[in-house]
Amino acid sequence: MSQISKPKQLDELYNEVHPLALKKEIDALEQHSITFIEHCPFIIMSTTDKNGFADVSPRGGQAGFVKVLDSNTIAFADTAGNNRLDSLRNIVERPEVGLLFMIPGIGEVVRIKGTASLHTDNTTLALFAESNKLPKLVVKISVHKLLFHCPKAIAVAKLWQDENKVERSFLPSLLSIIQDQTQA
Repeated sequence: MSQISKPKQLDELYNEVHPLALKKEIDALEQHSITFIEHCPFIIMSTTDKNGFADVSPRGGQAGFVKVLDSNTIAFADTAGNNRLDSLRNIVERPEVGLLFMIPGIGEVVRIKGTASLHTDNTTLALFAESNKLPKLVVKISVHKLLFHCPKAIAVAKLWQDENKVERSFLPSLLSIIQDQTQA
């Protein structure tokens, strides 16, 4: 067997999951996940494109840019970007999303699965006004499942350790990369 094609083959390779690992997935925000989200400056959002492929997009802001509206709803403003609108288009057509919340220096992450929707009503936009300027839209997520994920991957990658930071000198600017990739 070189290619795994059935769940049973996975079960044969791995030990049975610890009951606590199964129980830690909950269906509403509680004090610890709310605190984590309120302190989080960076998330990765997964959507699904029209061809069924997973698509991921980083989102960031000052800690608290994602707001907890209630125990089952979070939201964030869409901020200016490249206007491709990949994630937003995906949400309109396939609203199921996954979110990974990361805080620099903290090994644990929070994973959320939910259903997203896009909103432009003034009441919702006003929650995210900056210097009296309203965002174009707000992404709301109805939380279906969430869990705190163990820090092993971040620890192994030494993601937050200063000695593991990479100097950018090996890589040209983003503009140079895109120009190289798009030359005919």
